Amino acid sequence: MSGVVNCVAYSNGQRVGDVEVPDISEVLKQPDRFVWIGLHEPGGELLREIQEEFGLHELAIEDALRAHQRPKCEQYGDSIFVVLRTAHLSEDKSRIEFGETHIFVGPRYVVSVRHGFPVSYAQVRVRAEASPHLLKGPGFVLYALMDFIVDQYFPVMDALEDELDEIEDKVFSERINREITSQMYELKRKLLEFKKAVSPLVDICSRIMRFDQEIISDDAQPYFRDVYDHLARINERVDTTRELLNSVLEANLALVSVAQSEATKKLAAWAAIIAVPTMMAGIYGMNFEFMPELRWRYGYPLVLLFTVGTCFFLYTRFKRAGWL
Repeated sequence: MSGVVNCVAYSNGQRVGDVEVPDISEVLKQPDRFVWIGLHEPGGELLREIQEEFGLHELAIEDALRAHQRPKCEQYGDSIFVVLRTAHLSEDKSRIEFGETHIFVGPRYVVSVRHGFPVSYAQVRVRAEASPHLLKGPGFVLYALMDFIVDQYFPVMDALEDELDEIEDKVFSERINREITSQMYELKRKLLEFKKAVSPLVDICSRIMRFDQEIISDDAQPYFRDVYDHLARINERVDTTRELLNSVLEANLALVSVAQSEATKKLAAWAAIIAVPTMMAGIYGMNFEFMPELRWRYGYPLVLLFTVGTCFFLYTRFKRAGWL
């Protein structure tokens, strides 16, 4: 069926076999089994059929169909509905591409709906089936999916930190230019979007561990604490990177101000030096008959020497002061 990636029944941690969607209700009549079905961008008709088979809530189905939801965790009777935002780097590693995964978890079923995330969850299923002593209920499946999604955050975070290092090197080793400032604001936007995806999951994971339901067994609690720890680390790295970026941005602005101040001092110094010959030329350029040194033999070379000497003196003083 289009949109269905896998639909498998499990019993006591062991894979029983594939199940067709219309046969799910028959499989669930057996008390020792639960069903894990994976969907990829399903249509409305398929979701309605899944809703009838598992008795899913109308509002949750509507969210899973439309996607573009914020990360959240909702409780509907004896089931929970979790929305997670996925993140991965584009092929050229220049941007972060976000997707969504919606997970319905009940006492005897797990339904995962994947939107816009190119990485298949097949490896999650293989990993879970390799631990039959843990795969005894939907709670461990929820953990496996959340852990896999959170693990995908680490390469993204590493790339963001590397980008910050490159920007730092450019800020402190190159001339200030518009491109560096543009890169800083682009990284700031990426961090903000990534923060929106990661930050809510900390509360979601904490809330799942507090659910007083049989879905999340006592044996699964330590695994969710591990996911919580990973999320806390990612969240702290995001906050640290944002603070460092703000510091780099402030340093960049300070360097721009320093560069402008240096340019202003150089202009002022040269203006003062040029003012001396300008002043002398202005004085002797006046059209008067009686002026000092007009008929003196050494008047012209003396004025010229005075002008050059004054300019050289000013240049030396400005040079020592660091203005030139």
